[in-house]
Amino acid sequence: MADDEEINLDSGDNGAPDAKKGGLGKLIPGLLKWVIIALAAIIVVVVVVVVTVKITGSNNTQAASIPTSEEYVSGQREIFDWYTSLGTIQTTTSDDNPATVRVDVVLGYKKDDKATSTEITQRTVELKDFLRRYFSSKKAQELKNTSNEDSLTNEIKNGINDQILSSSRIRDVKFLQKDVIEQN
Repeated sequence: MADDEEINLDSGDNGAPDAKKGGLGKLIPGLLKWVIIALAAIIVVVVVVVVTVKITGSNNTQAASIPTSEEYVSGQREIFDWYTSLGTIQTTTSDDNPATVRVDVVLGYKKDDKATSTEITQRTVELKDFLRRYFSSKKAQELKNTSNEDSLTNEIKNGINDQILSSSRIRDVKFLQKDVIEQN
């Protein structure tokens, strides 16, 4: 019986029909292989895009932000609380024939900022001394010139923030009164 049944290992045909291997049998594993490759490619692309966006987004936030003045951020000027208790400061100018200067300065700070209000109150003597020294170092012509007022208020604001206040900042300085009286 062993001689009658000859097994041919070379041809791959052992007498049974092999229709599945040629048609649908090879299609499913091939299709599954391409679906897995496509899913892996999609995952790799998504990961690369997410990582790239995070890297460029974190570095770009500082470079992309354009510094703007606070009064233009919300489309309107910021509303300040005003410290008005400094009173009138009177001194003389640094001219050869000194003029008398009388100013009433108010300081603007962020609305409802209790820390700034408290620090200004605690440093009232220093503020008055700073203002007296500031105005006595100026010439009468500088103080009389109304087009010079913006630079005066900026110098006062920066001087107070840099030299007197430590934990808070004033935002604006205004003159309620500024009289320069020259003696003849």
